[in-house]
Amino acid sequence: MIKKKPILLSPAGTLEGLKTAILYGADAVYCGLPTFSLRKRSGMTLEDIKAGVKFVHNSNKKIYIALNLFAQEKDFAVLPKTLELIGDLNVDGIIIADPAIFDLVKTHLPNIDIHISTQANVNSSLGVHFWKKMGATLCVLAREVSFEEFKEIRRKCPDIKLEIFVHGAMCMAYSGRCLLSNFMEGRFSNKGHCSNECRKKYTTYIKREDSEELYPLIEDDDTTQRGSSIMNSKDLCLMPHIKEIIESGVDAVKIEGRTKSEYYVGLTTYAYRQAIDSYFNSPVNFDFKPFMKILDTLQNRGYTTAFFNNSGADKSQFYDSTSSISSMRVVGVVNLFSEEGLELILKNYVEIDDIIHFIVPRQNKKISIKLERIINYRNKKDVEKLSAGADGASIFIPFSIFTEQLDISTEDIKKLLPTLTLAQKEFPLTDLEEDFLSRRQKEFIQENKI
Repeated sequence: MIKKKPILLSPAGTLEGLKTAILYGADAVYCGLPTFSLRKRSGMTLEDIKAGVKFVHNSNKKIYIALNLFAQEKDFAVLPKTLELIGDLNVDGIIIADPAIFDLVKTHLPNIDIHISTQANVNSSLGVHFWKKMGATLCVLAREVSFEEFKEIRRKCPDIKLEIFVHGAMCMAYSGRCLLSNFMEGRFSNKGHCSNECRKKYTTYIKREDSEELYPLIEDDDTTQRGSSIMNSKDLCLMPHIKEIIESGVDAVKIEGRTKSEYYVGLTTYAYRQAIDSYFNSPVNFDFKPFMKILDTLQNRGYTTAFFNNSGADKSQFYDSTSSISSMRVVGVVNLFSEEGLELILKNYVEIDDIIHFIVPRQNKKISIKLERIINYRNKKDVEKLSAGADGASIFIPFSIFTEQLDISTEDIKKLLPTLTLAQKEFPLTDLEEDFLSRRQKEFIQENKI
């Protein structure tokens, strides 16, 4: 049995997200430049990236820059300057998809590690061998590669690092080769401007030859009726197979989500970190289910293993809706400490008697308290409820609450709940939402026979 612990690579769309990923156990993070990247909409400025590099390296972790666009002729006028900038940032590597950019990087930054992006659509051992000969140090395989194919590629390519995506949103196109956004909105999806046309509802019409009237096509059998979100992929989740993935000899596992919230990044990183560590603590007794429960608390479009075990389109699509639903949501983030208590920056509303769950970094546990008082941090006045609001709001939580309710000392709380610790609470669902969520989870259980 292979005992190599894979690198856990998390997305960093903001500086706070980067720090949250490291806090919750990422071995490395990847981010884009403000000018060129597949997720240009993510909120990292150049100064943020510089601060992020310093933070990551001080934490003895690694950071990679994604330059995985397919460049047009006009882009090459500024790319040399961009590469000079990347060289000055002192990052640990660069993620590339375009062969032309690869060649440019080899010329301008000959000593930097180059990782081949999933955008390059590497599906075979021959593809991996090609990029190794060109000088790449790691290949991120296409999401279309099945697990059986991955094991064969691993066997035939033992001398180059291989990485796979284990979690996150999936593009309906072939690993992101989508032109819908370009065609329908004039927005270049490969340069971070995707308008997510695949998430919209569509209606199909037929037109009779003898009439201009259009007739919508519908399914009228209640047992088979599907919605009109015809290109809506579920979210990838390989947690049920993390044991096999580790034992297959993968070098790195990757989480998608540079445009997602810090809460999403932190919780997915936390779940996979705890799962990987749990496996290495006791491979024989490993059970993925506790960590799957963590992922189930995140808003998602329904989970699928997709191509990993050849589930098929009927199981990897959700036609009814593109909505993301969860009974647990972020409520706040720990910020400042004082002698008497901590500040929780609100990301949602809180009310008297809410149960707040703090997700303890680096430990597989939560600390839960009941909000018997809500103290506005700004004016220290008691209120019945408080919302995050447009300009932000925060509450003051005295350390005495932790001592009285949980018998935890002030010093222990400061250690257990550092700055950027995430807090969540349960939100009631309607009967329709409960049914919707239950149906999605049952489909995933059936797909994976768990």
